[in-house]
Amino acid sequence: MRKLLIFLCLAFVLFSCKKTGFITTPDAFLRTSTDSLHFDTVFTTTGSITQFIKIFNPNDQKLKLSNVQLMGGATSAFKLNVDGTPGVNFNDIEIQPNDSIYAFVTVSINPTSTTLPFVVQDSIRITYNGNTRFVQLDAFGRNANFYRGRRITSDTTWNNDLPFVILNGLSIDPGRTLTISKGTKIYVHADAPIIVDGTIKAIGEKYDSTRIIFQGDRLDEPYRNYPGSWPGIIFRTTSRDNELQFVIVKNAYQGVISQNPSSTANPKLTLNECIFHNIYDVAVGGINSSISARNCEITQAGYNVFLVGGDYTFNHCTIASYGSYFLQHKNPVLVLSDINGATPLVLNASFKNSIIYGDGGIVDDEILLNRKGTLSFTASFENVLYKMKSADPAILSFSGNKLKNVSPLFDTINTNKPLYNLRLKDNSPAINKAGVIGIPLFDLDGKNRNIGTAPDLGAYERQ
Repeated sequence: MRKLLIFLCLAFVLFSCKKTGFITTPDAFLRTSTDSLHFDTVFTTTGSITQFIKIFNPNDQKLKLSNVQLMGGATSAFKLNVDGTPGVNFNDIEIQPNDSIYAFVTVSINPTSTTLPFVVQDSIRITYNGNTRFVQLDAFGRNANFYRGRRITSDTTWNNDLPFVILNGLSIDPGRTLTISKGTKIYVHADAPIIVDGTIKAIGEKYDSTRIIFQGDRLDEPYRNYPGSWPGIIFRTTSRDNELQFVIVKNAYQGVISQNPSSTANPKLTLNECIFHNIYDVAVGGINSSISARNCEITQAGYNVFLVGGDYTFNHCTIASYGSYFLQHKNPVLVLSDINGATPLVLNASFKNSIIYGDGGIVDDEILLNRKGTLSFTASFENVLYKMKSADPAILSFSGNKLKNVSPLFDTINTNKPLYNLRLKDNSPAINKAGVIGIPLFDLDGKNRNIGTAPDLGAYERQ
C-alpha cells in the first residue's frame, strides 16, 4: 500500500510539472481577439480612446512569448501597453495555461499640411516558439481648426477647408456674427456649450457634402451614437436674427434653445431644412422667444419640441420619437406651456402640414398642454397627423386634414441598428394631405413640392 501511495504521489507531481511547464513546440496554439485594430477619425493633437487586444494561450501548459513589439518603435503614432507595462518592446512574457493577457493601444497623430483625412498605420509583432503573428493597426487622422474656450469678438466666417473642434466652449459676443459656410463640420467636446449672445448664420445646401453638421467629437464606437455627448447651442437674450438652413444637430444634450424675445421684427431663430436627431433632453426649445421652422426633422429626443411662452411657427415638420436603447420614449414629443417658473406668459404656437408622432414608449398623448395662467394661449394645428389617445383638449384648434392615431408609415424605423428613415412609404396616409397655400417650394431633400397634386405632410415629399 505504501509503495502504491508513493507511486501515485510521484505520478501526480510529474503530471503537475508537465501541465504547468512551458510548451515549447512550434505547433503550440496562440490566439488573438482580433487581427487588426481600427481607429475612426482621430483629430490631430487630441489623441484617441484606448482599444485593446487579448492574447490567448489555449494550451494546457504555460506559453512564453519571446517578444511583443510595436514595429514603429518610439516614433510611432501608436502607443502600446502590454499587461500593465508601457513600452515598445517586451520580452519573455508568460501566459498561464488557458489564460490571456491584455495589450492596450492608443494613437495620437501629429498635424500635417493636408486638408483631407489621412491614414497612419503600424503593427504589433508577436513571436513565440519560432512562430510570428502580426496585429495590424490603422487610424484615420484629420487636421482641424481647434477652438479652446474661444470668444468670437468680431464678425467671423468659418470656411469648410478643415473641420472645427470646439473644446471648453465657444461664445459669440453681442452684435457679432459667426457665418458658417456650407459643408462645414463642427465637432464639439463634452465640456463645450455654444453660447450665442450675437448671431449665427449657418446656411448649407441640400447635398450631404454641403450640409453643416454640429455633433460630438467622439467618433469611435459606441460613443458616436450616444445622445448627450455635447451640451448644445443656446441663443441668449441679446442674440438676434439667427438662421440655420440645411444644418444637422445631433447627439447633443440639448439641440437649440432660444431664450427671450427677438429685438427685431424677425424671429429670433429661423430653422429651415434642419435635422435634429438623437438629443438627450430638448431638441428644439423656446422660452418666451420666437422660432420659425420649415421642413425640419426633429426626431429621437427626450423632448422633441418644448415651448414655454412666445411666438412659434412650424410648417412641414416631422416631429417623432421611438423608444430605443439610448432614449426611452417617456415624454410627449411636443410640449406647450405658458408658465416659466411663476411667470405667466403669452403663447402663440402654430403647426401646419406636420407630423407629430411617437411610439415604442409609455406615451399615449404626444401633445402636452401645460396651461397655468389666464393670458392668451393659442395652439393651432392645420393639416396634421398626430397621436393622442385622449380626447382633444378644447383649447386646441384644428383645421384642414386631421389624421389622428394613425401611423405615418415612415420608410424605415429600426431602433436596434439604429436606423431612422423618416421619409414616407408609398402607402403613407400623410401623402397629399398638406395644404397647398403658402407651402415651401422644396422639401428637406430639396425635392420640388409643387408637382401637380397636394403636397405631403412632414419634412419629406414622396416622389
